[in-house]
Amino acid sequence: MTIEIICVGKLKEKYWQDAAAEYIKRLGRFCTLKITELPEVRLSGSSAAEEAAVVNAESEAILAKLSPGPQSFCIALAIKGKSLGSEALADKIADLGLSGKSRIVFVIGGSLGLSEKLIASCDMSLSFSAMTFPHQLMRVVLLEQIYRAFKINANESYHK
Repeated sequence: MTIEIICVGKLKEKYWQDAAAEYIKRLGRFCTLKITELPEVRLSGSSAAEEAAVVNAESEAILAKLSPGPQSFCIALAIKGKSLGSEALADKIADLGLSGKSRIVFVIGGSLGLSEKLIASCDMSLSFSAMTFPHQLMRVVLLEQIYRAFKINANESYHK
């Protein structure tokens, strides 16, 4: 199975890079992992219109990278998405594989989130919490949860 993460922004701080690298290494035995980083669009001001323009520009860049197909399943990370526990996420990943989906794409927006158009174009939206997290932290949390899901599905100890 291929897991792809399309995200806005780079992991700038070494501690985020180190944490991500650890989970990327661990995931190597379970899947092929591809991470596509897209540039953040900078705000020139703080008006609602300027923020909407940033969200739309970043979301359009993500949409340009999505390549939907019958073997792909796209999951947008969004506050208003469906909330799943670790076991349910593991079940979802397993069920997708059994139904012929060989590529799961997770989408993480920038600091202002994703456009409704992008969220609607994905097969599912997933919420990790009603709280807001920095998108760099969210990437590390997502990698950890994907790793946890594979460990659960392999009946290996890690998930407690």
